[in-house]
Amino acid sequence: MGNKGEVYIIATTDRREGVKRCFQYLGELPYAEKKIFLKPNYNTADPTPGSTHNETLEQILTELQSFKPAHMAFGDRCGPAIMAEVIQEKGLDDIAKQFQVDLVNFEEMPQEDWIPVKDERFHWPDHQIHLPRAVQDADVVVSTCTLKTHGFGGVFSMSLKLGVGIVPKDFKTLHHSEHMRKMIAEINLAYEPDFTVMDGIDAFTDGGPMKGNLVKGNVMMVSRDRIALDAVGIAMLRHLGSNEAIMNTPIFEQEQIARAVELNLGVSSIDEIQIVTDDEQSAKLAEKLKKHLH
Repeated sequence: MGNKGEVYIIATTDRREGVKRCFQYLGELPYAEKKIFLKPNYNTADPTPGSTHNETLEQILTELQSFKPAHMAFGDRCGPAIMAEVIQEKGLDDIAKQFQVDLVNFEEMPQEDWIPVKDERFHWPDHQIHLPRAVQDADVVVSTCTLKTHGFGGVFSMSLKLGVGIVPKDFKTLHHSEHMRKMIAEINLAYEPDFTVMDGIDAFTDGGPMKGNLVKGNVMMVSRDRIALDAVGIAMLRHLGSNEAIMNTPIFEQEQIARAVELNLGVSSIDEIQIVTDDEQSAKLAEKLKKHLH
């Protein structure tokens, strides 16, 4: 299950239930004896959707361990916060010990663990970015994002934007570039999560990524297609009532998504997206979201 273009949505207020149902939809995953890296969202330690909720993280780790991988790790880097402080504030060391997985602080890695990736299509300086060795060496990457707008140029921060956390902290290069949203999409050329879980129980409909207009979304989603997932996420923000950039810009004209389409990172149009549900409540929500998919 979980083909490209499919976005599975669950209307729920329970993160653990939502994650379990996401994995039920995905089915048996071939992760036995594989090295898995999980990429969460720790821009800061602010409450969800400012950062990944501990319940979401813990349940994803629980589900992944059921497939008996050889090794598991999770990690991130922050901005503007300091990752070591976020680790302490969120209790991530304790979670890593509980699940006997490695926690990688990208901000404290030696330089040799940043692997250069060059692509002439990049708008990044020298057409190059650097990825953590832990991500590059993994057999499987899984990611989990939240549902929110981005008030500092990104417009929205979901599965595509999650990639910013796997490049070195450098605010000027990204945030001062006229190509910021294209550069966000381009990071996704360098790594490909097997799937992404989106926690939309809480959402920012304006502001973000740390603090914003907080509303209840009461939805969890999962997809193997980052473009499709972000498109449905934008539809969800529209359903909740968002800012002008979200409400009035056609989804496939959003620059992150338009660039991701150019790079063939997923679906290329609304018509290729299929919203999948398995209960009445979720099906009703899906019908509402379809009205915002344009």
